[in-house]
Amino acid sequence: MDWLREHLWEAWLGAGIVLAVAELVSLDLFLLMLAGGAVAGSLTALVTDSVVVTVLVASAASVLLLGAVRPPLVRRLHGGPDLVLGPASLVGSRGIVTEPVAAHRAGRVKIGGESWLAVAEPPTADLAVGEAVEVVSIAGATAHVRPVSDPRLEEPR
Repeated sequence: MDWLREHLWEAWLGAGIVLAVAELVSLDLFLLMLAGGAVAGSLTALVTDSVVVTVLVASAASVLLLGAVRPPLVRRLHGGPDLVLGPASLVGSRGIVTEPVAAHRAGRVKIGGESWLAVAEPPTADLAVGEAVEVVSIAGATAHVRPVSDPRLEEPR
């Protein structure tokens, strides 16, 4: 027990290093937070010789790191943009009318280099050939489009 009291800060630092290295295997940031608590215990052991105080400080720091630091880090590291595949990825894209779209008759638009069957959204809108449109939704093989008032629209590639 005397050895531990004489080398308390080294023991906590060693525990912190072991936990940090073990984190490389788990990659869950749990052991890293415990390693942070061990480092806090090591710093406390430099100030006091009390094992009880260093254990309390290390435990409190570990709990604090696990509760306050780990959740935002996990969200930031594991989160990312949603991946949208297939026709749903065309929503928000712009295109050009290649066949007129009438109020109750479908026409065709060119979106991203592909020709799509299209209906107007709202259904009362008539779209002329060459008019710029934006995809509102895709239902099956039909694009629901609305007119766009941007004359500088270039056809999407």
